[in-house]
Amino acid sequence: MEDDILIQISNRIKEKRREKNITVQELATKANVSKGLISQIENSRTIPSLIVLIDIVKALDIDLNVFFKDIRHRNENFPLIIKRKSEYEHFEKEHAEGFHYQRIFTQLIKNSTVDIVILELEPDAHRPLVETEAYEYKYIIDGEIEYIFGDDTTHRLSKGDSMLFDGRMSHTPRNIGKGIASMLVIYFFEEKNVG
Repeated sequence: MEDDILIQISNRIKEKRREKNITVQELATKANVSKGLISQIENSRTIPSLIVLIDIVKALDIDLNVFFKDIRHRNENFPLIIKRKSEYEHFEKEHAEGFHYQRIFTQLIKNSTVDIVILELEPDAHRPLVETEAYEYKYIIDGEIEYIFGDDTTHRLSKGDSMLFDGRMSHTPRNIGKGIASMLVIYFFEEKNVG
């Protein structure tokens, strides 16, 4: 499965779970997986096996054909993509307060998927350390950010600074300024070769 499809699937799991008013824990229990795994799948941080994915869809009590309807591979050749600001998709990630994400676009390019996001952080924004199955590029548009990594290292970034790192290292940003800080985030998901 390609990562653009996986992002569509993860968004649909979250959307259907919320529609049915089921908590992450309730879905995890019904699908016989951990709460952490559901959270990682919903936030496109990990790729579920096909069996786990089917178990989750069944736990949502949705017919597989209905669940996968309209999920398409977007691998057309593209000479140019224009996306208007009004078309950016707002979304949330787990346990994060004061984090405002806008997905600009997601596109499969050769052997990887590129996911481009604008992230705004309120001054009191916080979340636990997270890991992502992607390389992450950050460009600070405005404000002062401190990036904290799981090995207790921190890196301070100001407007115009940028950083690239392996998202499999646990990490989180913290706004250390008084106003809203914003950054451009580009995730590079590599295609996994199975077998």
